[in-house]
Amino acid sequence: MTNPATVPTPTRIVFGTDGWRARIAEDFTFDNVRRLADGVATYVADRGETAKGVVIAYDRRFASEHFARAAAEVLLARDIPVAFSSTAVPTQMSSYEVVQRGSAAGIVITASHNPWTDNGFKVKSPTGSAAGGDMLPAIEAIVTAHTGRPIERRPFDDAEAAGLVELFDPFEGYERYLRRTIDLDALRDADVSVLVEPLYGAGSGWIPRLLAGGRIRVTEIHNERNPYFGGVNPEPIRPHVDQALAIIASGGYDLGLLLDGDADRAGAADERGTFLHQLQVTGLLMYYLAEHRGLRQPVVVSVNNTSMAARLGEHYGIETFEVPVGFKFIGPKMIETGAMLGAEESGGFGFGMHLPERDGIYADLMLLDLFLRERARGNWPVSRAVELFHELAGPSFYRRIDVHVERAEYDGVKERLLVGLAAAPPASLAGEAVARTQVLTTNDGFKWFLADGSWLLVRASGTEPLVRVYTEATSAELRDELVVTGERIVRGG
Repeated sequence: MTNPATVPTPTRIVFGTDGWRARIAEDFTFDNVRRLADGVATYVADRGETAKGVVIAYDRRFASEHFARAAAEVLLARDIPVAFSSTAVPTQMSSYEVVQRGSAAGIVITASHNPWTDNGFKVKSPTGSAAGGDMLPAIEAIVTAHTGRPIERRPFDDAEAAGLVELFDPFEGYERYLRRTIDLDALRDADVSVLVEPLYGAGSGWIPRLLAGGRIRVTEIHNERNPYFGGVNPEPIRPHVDQALAIIASGGYDLGLLLDGDADRAGAADERGTFLHQLQVTGLLMYYLAEHRGLRQPVVVSVNNTSMAARLGEHYGIETFEVPVGFKFIGPKMIETGAMLGAEESGGFGFGMHLPERDGIYADLMLLDLFLRERARGNWPVSRAVELFHELAGPSFYRRIDVHVERAEYDGVKERLLVGLAAAPPASLAGEAVARTQVLTTNDGFKWFLADGSWLLVRASGTEPLVRVYTEATSAELRDELVVTGERIVRGG
């Protein structure tokens, strides 16, 4: 006897900290991409901005270009002009195109650093920043309200022939845009050797091409398209970048520059192959802008980012702001405060002089410029420059782990943590008394501080079935103890 056929329940689409992501063919389907595109189209039309058009781009993940065309066909059926990327490009290139064109919005098909099994749908605001504020909730509400409604489509090729589609390649325009704030010729003329690790992603080829034609020697690895990402998550942190670190450690390189799968996140390594963690990079970029560029505008950091920002802010007279996790919070705060830097723990950095959105390529070029300027002061190699930096900024022993949970159990684990920890917060961590407890304003986690400024943060992810444990401590030993304590809290031990 067979079970009667059932009609599948439509996926409830909820935007996380950076768009919507899901497993390909399970929830991330063409139908759901079309539903999201319909939400964007309706939002744009309701605001009377149809003529401004929408930018659509995509990364190198499985079928990303086909999902992007599906989204475009929904917009085109509503007579909304589409600027469509002619190839896979870094996510921030859509931000650049939105700003340059004065578009009503941007759509990017990417799951950023998620596992290779996933894909995602990001929305950009007219400022180029990640959609936040009222924009994402409005689109989400439209998608929910339109559930079950038929969605019209206009064949992509037909619309292109009618002049509603413009294919774009952002490289030349982006290079010109960079030259306003970065001396590319000086970087090209530097007598250094750099290893670039794009993790098979959409950033492949960009840094070598931008730095071509001078004395600098750039070697790029893992630059072919591989939707499997070589079996690692395309996130520029250990252990995913360990192969690159080993190559650098074998000799012949002055530093390493790292990118994630859609190139909006940055990372770095010194000449010994030592990974510079994301909180260090936040501090180094803030130091660069203040010390070498002489800037004093505010800095915006996520709640899980470094305490070095506050210490550097005090030293240089720079106001710092702390916001919830996600560039949908950081970008708008940058615009509101006129910030020179916005930084999230996961390696995403935006710049007031550039874009209020993450740009891993731009951040990596700034790191290269920083270390070359430090070399001119006699602070070389890179490891020495970093050592001197910490004498000013203070210690930062950081670690993050992801505690994975079965998808079916995730809601229960999340509720247990958020309700249980609110009712009975820990009085001590790693044998040290908790000096202060901070409830995250997004109500998805807690941050506890010790007397010496070390902290532990536990936060439920908004995009994946996992709980993240973060810590920054004054010593490696305390860091490791806090991580163990945090994992025990998550697992209910």
